[in-house]
Amino acid sequence: MINWNVKNYWIMGVVNVTPDSFSDGGRFLQRDNALRHAEQLIEEGAHILDLGAESTRPGAQPVGAQEELDRLMPVLTALRELSDAPISIDTSKPEVMRAALSIGVEMINDVRAFAVSDAAEVVRAYPEASLCVMHLQGDPQSMQHRPSYQDVVQEVQQFLKNRMTELDVDPLRLVLDPGFGFGKHLAHNIDLFRAIPTLVDLGFPVLAGVSRKRMIGELTGRENPVDRQAGSVAAAVEAVRLGAKIVRVHDVAQTRDALVVASALGAFKFSR
Repeated sequence: MINWNVKNYWIMGVVNVTPDSFSDGGRFLQRDNALRHAEQLIEEGAHILDLGAESTRPGAQPVGAQEELDRLMPVLTALRELSDAPISIDTSKPEVMRAALSIGVEMINDVRAFAVSDAAEVVRAYPEASLCVMHLQGDPQSMQHRPSYQDVVQEVQQFLKNRMTELDVDPLRLVLDPGFGFGKHLAHNIDLFRAIPTLVDLGFPVLAGVSRKRMIGELTGRENPVDRQAGSVAAAVEAVRLGAKIVRVHDVAQTRDALVVASALGAFKFSR
């Protein structure tokens, strides 16, 4: 499992092997394009890569396990030969988890928090892999229709605590993700973001993934996701300042530079 404490923060570079990602739909669907992109992200400063072969953007349609494997595995197996950078696989399907874990990926990042039938059993069989448990209200097809909370911070925190208990794995394997944009409106996302220290206090590494998301567009007025770079970098710096251990980003070089400068200028107090 990944020892997150060897770095003050981790930059997770996103590689979408999908035709319909909200941020770069189709650009890296082909194996060679995805590999070049992955190598570029590593060169730019990514500490870990997050590969996904099924879009979970709002309104995205699900794909079958075999199609997801057909997209993912050629890229994953080739990347394993090219680089020793840690790899996370963004999936909710037990079949995909098993195939990736069998060749030694370091983490499974599941937006459904390993609640799909057999997912928990699969990851328990590979005790060396880290597991990212994320909160999602609803499903990608409908999650943004009418998200509703009495207290979004308390409810997300309780959900994550419950899922960790139900998973019944070594706590050192676990990473928590509040799921920004997954069944949340802007006000929910802002409340959750400001509450990152509360989530950190649970005692697990926290992953913050807001890069290019709608919340950044709503705050900045930038409609096109590729125009949300500056806002995304600012959010990544603030997430680390608030205690997030991992920031999941599309713009690795810019995020790396901003974090290096902010750190040198004393923006962070790393004590965890």
